Amino acid sequence: MRSFSFWGEDAGLFVDLDFPADDLALFSDSSTPIAKLKGSITWLRPQDICQSPAFFPEDISLGYAKQGLLGDCWLLCACTHLLQNKHLFNKVIPPDQPLWGDCDYKGFFHFNFWQFGHWKDVIIDDLLPCVNSKLCFSRCLSPTAFWVALLEKAYAKLHGSYERLWAGQVSEAFVDLTGGLAERWSLGNFGSEEENIKHDTDLVMRRTSGCSLVKSVKDNCILSCSTQSRPTGTTEPGQYHALNVLEWLEVNTVFGHKVHLLRIRNPWGRCCWDGSWVEGLVGQGWSSLDPVCAMDLQARISQGEFWLDEEEFVSMFDDVTAGYEINVNGHLKSIYSGNMLIHSHQLAGEWIKGYSAGGSRNSNSYGTNPKYWLKVSERGEVLVSLLQHKEKKRIDKSTQMPFKDLRIIHNQLYQAIALHIWKVEKRRFNLRRVLNKAPITSTHCHAYDREVVIHQELESGYYLVIPSTYQPEAEAHYLIRVFSSSSISLSALKSPALSLPVGDWEDTYFQGAWVEGSTAGGSRNFQSHWSNPRFLFSVCDDAIKTPGVNVQISLHQTHPKKELHPIGFHIYEAKDGVFRSKSPQDDEPVASCIPHSYNQVVSVSCHLSPGVYTIVPSTFEPDCPGKFTLCISHRVHRKVVKCQETLGRTIQEASYISLMRDEC
Repeated sequence: MRSFSFWGEDAGLFVDLDFPADDLALFSDSSTPIAKLKGSITWLRPQDICQSPAFFPEDISLGYAKQGLLGDCWLLCACTHLLQNKHLFNKVIPPDQPLWGDCDYKGFFHFNFWQFGHWKDVIIDDLLPCVNSKLCFSRCLSPTAFWVALLEKAYAKLHGSYERLWAGQVSEAFVDLTGGLAERWSLGNFGSEEENIKHDTDLVMRRTSGCSLVKSVKDNCILSCSTQSRPTGTTEPGQYHALNVLEWLEVNTVFGHKVHLLRIRNPWGRCCWDGSWVEGLVGQGWSSLDPVCAMDLQARISQGEFWLDEEEFVSMFDDVTAGYEINVNGHLKSIYSGNMLIHSHQLAGEWIKGYSAGGSRNSNSYGTNPKYWLKVSERGEVLVSLLQHKEKKRIDKSTQMPFKDLRIIHNQLYQAIALHIWKVEKRRFNLRRVLNKAPITSTHCHAYDREVVIHQELESGYYLVIPSTYQPEAEAHYLIRVFSSSSISLSALKSPALSLPVGDWEDTYFQGAWVEGSTAGGSRNFQSHWSNPRFLFSVCDDAIKTPGVNVQISLHQTHPKKELHPIGFHIYEAKDGVFRSKSPQDDEPVASCIPHSYNQVVSVSCHLSPGVYTIVPSTFEPDCPGKFTLCISHRVHRKVVKCQETLGRTIQEASYISLMRDEC
């Protein structure tokens, strides 16, 4: 709920009581260096800071962000992209808002941030934190422009405080400001300082390989780079600092060689590099270029920018973030091919302890993780991303203070997550058989990142997508997003988490639907019961060797929890492999899952003798439409349980039964 108020000398101007101009907005636990500012910060509106405040300067080069006392360089690097894309700038900051001096100015501003699949409107007042009547956090290079300071405040409100913006990943801010994707790659593996010295040659090779990957996509993405420690060649100490890559050029030297130069922008607003290409043509690298070329490159440098060559870049920075460009229609541009990915889908989900938090493939419970069908209509380029919610409750304050290791912070905020994808020839498949095979693609390892991404060329057909955490029973909410150059569909496969006796088991899944007026026949209390979908399955002779439970059947309805139908099912014996009953009263079931209940999943475990059986899933009352998944789990010996769905006597339905026999 938003709070509105009018206050004191600023009569008629909005004051945001949900994000008040006091220490509650500044600090979360006072674990960062800005805690030293307690008691010295005042809150002023732009018209109280300068005489003629403007939202954006006339000179666009003065609109770039300059970092203040807050360690949010990661956010400022993402803000740079907004300056280069008017449609994104206007998406995040709605145009035509009343400004200072306008008759309808009321002291508040709207900002939009992409959060978990949707754009969220954030309203703030324009009271900004100052020290000695000057902005103490981020601002524009122009001291009279305030778009950066206001956006920073809105983003701080979204996170809960300014302090929570201390230390982060450029990729996260980039996605929040664009609604798109960003990938982060390491330019090498980071061990202790002694390890890096010992394996210096290998480290350089890994970094060079990483740089080659970045070079292959640089023309199709927005680049930033970051360092995990103070790099050699810097004139100031720095740790976990992010910078923008504005240009990456190939230049000919006077000796006939080629050199790759990168123009880097430092959010500090000042140069911090004294390498071979230091500003002012005093670096030795400039002497290798034609003077006209050298002067042209120097003329491109604005405040806070500098040039370095590829070798220096590899040695100076630890990782690179590649952001995907988005056109005015909201379509992603592939950083790998340059193609527009005009098709997209997204679905939210969660890992639930004791139900769908199965852990990694090393865990026996991996198969209980949420599962998704990805249907690709024709061969094309596909991106699949898994984005998890930040779990603030997991932060361990004892390790959070002081902020020394960004990786520790991320381990506290996020689960280690991964994606795996299997090609499935038919939509009705045996889960255990599929999972025993290697996936066609994956994220390779679980990572403590907010989002992980798979890029792959996929043939037409069905694919099984499984998101997972590394640890079993780890709970979190997530969003799966798919972007593709070809038509796709994404749907959840609602499979129950089974608790089965020890032994070898196999699962067979069927998807069906109760259709109003057709296959929604209701329970045995109604004559229409036999119009429900029916599934034939057989238990082989080896069942007599298995004492106790040898079959478990689960029914999962796909309705939202607030719209559940009461569901259940009956299992009948089908003599001679054919089920002939025409009335619910003709035969008694051999097993049942009743009474019908308002649950997402209902199941029954039983021992069945060798023979053929039919399962009839139903809602309690007729004409209650809905989709469902039926899972038949059976003990495995030498033969497999055969399963068919009895649909009727039409040619089309008969060919479907034949298909099922081929699969079994």
